[in-house]
Amino acid sequence: MQTRKNDLRKAALPPRRVSNLSLTAAIAAAICAAPVYSAPPTHKEGHILVQPRAGLPSAEFDSILQRKGGKAVGRLRALNIHVVEVPAQAEEAVARALAKNPHIKFAEKDMLVGATEIYPSDPDYSSAWHLPKIEAPLAWEFATAEGITIAILDSGVETSHPDLADQIVTGWNSINRNSIDIDDINGHGTKAAGIAAATTDNAIGVSAIGWGASIMPVRITNRSDAYAYYSDIASGLTWASDNGADIANISYNVTSSSSVTSAAQYMRNSGGVVLVAAGNDGSDPGWSDNPSIISVSATTSSDSKASWSNFGDYIDIAAPGSGIKTTARGGGYSSVSGTSFSSPTAAGLTALIMAANPGLTPDEVESVLESSADDPVSGSDWHAYYGYGRINAAAAVAMAMDLDGTPVDSTSPAVDILSPTTDSMVYGLVPVEVDASDDTGVTEVMLYAGNTLVGTDDTVPYQFTWDSSPSIGTYETLVAYGYDAAGNEGVSEQVTVLVDSLNLPTDETPPTVSIGNPTNGSTVSRTVRINVSAADDRALDTVSLYIDGNLKASSSSGALSYDWNTRKENSGNHSIEAIARDAAGNSSNNSISVDIGSASTGGGSKGKGNKKK
Repeated sequence: MQTRKNDLRKAALPPRRVSNLSLTAAIAAAICAAPVYSAPPTHKEGHILVQPRAGLPSAEFDSILQRKGGKAVGRLRALNIHVVEVPAQAEEAVARALAKNPHIKFAEKDMLVGATEIYPSDPDYSSAWHLPKIEAPLAWEFATAEGITIAILDSGVETSHPDLADQIVTGWNSINRNSIDIDDINGHGTKAAGIAAATTDNAIGVSAIGWGASIMPVRITNRSDAYAYYSDIASGLTWASDNGADIANISYNVTSSSSVTSAAQYMRNSGGVVLVAAGNDGSDPGWSDNPSIISVSATTSSDSKASWSNFGDYIDIAAPGSGIKTTARGGGYSSVSGTSFSSPTAAGLTALIMAANPGLTPDEVESVLESSADDPVSGSDWHAYYGYGRINAAAAVAMAMDLDGTPVDSTSPAVDILSPTTDSMVYGLVPVEVDASDDTGVTEVMLYAGNTLVGTDDTVPYQFTWDSSPSIGTYETLVAYGYDAAGNEGVSEQVTVLVDSLNLPTDETPPTVSIGNPTNGSTVSRTVRINVSAADDRALDTVSLYIDGNLKASSSSGALSYDWNTRKENSGNHSIEAIARDAAGNSSNNSISVDIGSASTGGGSKGKGNKKK
């Protein structure tokens, strides 16, 4: 197993509290299926999310997109993440091709993710078992969460609910971009908000672990089924960070999203903490640990992992998430289960930690949350089911109060330019890789070429694109600066390179490209395997396949195959074109025409090719 992110931080904290918890049988809570909705799409058709390396000229970025059939149509400015329009059904191919470009930090489909809720069969089951289980009453004797704001990124919040209204602060709708349309359109967000910070000690309804915390509704979806796109989640998260949220709870399984991770690091750099639901597939998705996000799995009243809770190397902490009574739309209450509700439980405790010691950094807050947890598995420090353990509110508040706040941080980040290396020859757009580390975390890395700022990057890995063209014929010095939250500056050793194109012969030879199957003028039917091959004397950039002028697939290798279902096409003549481009921008194409017989069309077949996706 990989080294976990808090190993070094935990060494500086007081000894962790360990309870001898009973490992009795799991609670017999019947879990019924979630409400049935029409199957939503898996992602936003015709759009992908792309983040270029810091410093990449906008004209070159547009050129890279154009060569892959994409066009920038929007931007998450705070994160420098671009919304890129691509041909429908080519999202996967284009994102994969762009991700291989050395000047692109990441490219991903704008996935549509569902809220991670599970509905128990018994609505009256265990109204508040989780609070004494995590020793919340003892924690409340020393701290409440007044003065802390929790952003609930979800389907909205019923702001008029009598057990929530007093805690509501100004919110945001990240789709409509206003503070008006924040009311709950599904019910999921109201439930999450109640678990985190329902009004407590008001003689009505339920109690919440985050007693006294303010609730900032951030609606990330306008869909009645509560599904939300990565882009809207990332946009809502940056808004929450910019508008005073200390904590963000996202009851969606978004740990693996690069876009959401960038937004989470943005909030962390501003002093905030982001918690997300682990997911309810009951499986290990194989994800690695995400240092920008706290991923929360779910436990039952017997401290067993809930059968439906995801697990794996990305789990940081566990919290109660089965049979929790909370606020519901219509001013009422309901009993709910899911990692959607273990996450706001942990978020409410995070608010108590912050209130108990406002001087703690985000890294210290997370370390307290994890170091104070109880171990459901005796003798383990970290477990794939529970992360660092099931949260313990009393131990966490005590540990936070024992710390002296933020210690004086005089340690500068360690910074190193990995590539290019000293005395190397470069020309044109140069990918630059920088490594930076710090005992409390790096907030940003800046790269300079001489006295010119190339760019700033605030997420690992630290990657830049330097346009060396203005320095042609000279030696240029690269240096990187890293900064931590205390403002300490770390400086890399200088890397001196020669910018020279004299020894780089001009590439004027276009690549070759051919279509091996089908043959020109042939008649095709059913599903046809289209085979394209391409080669270049230096460096092949991309091979693209078009059918009737529409991009269907692309590849960065010299071979491309595409299964064309002709049953979905009209009979008659159709054009197939393959275009190959090399790294110098030279291109060549090959086109053929084929005929689809009338027997191939129509919707009567029950074969695989006509199945709805």
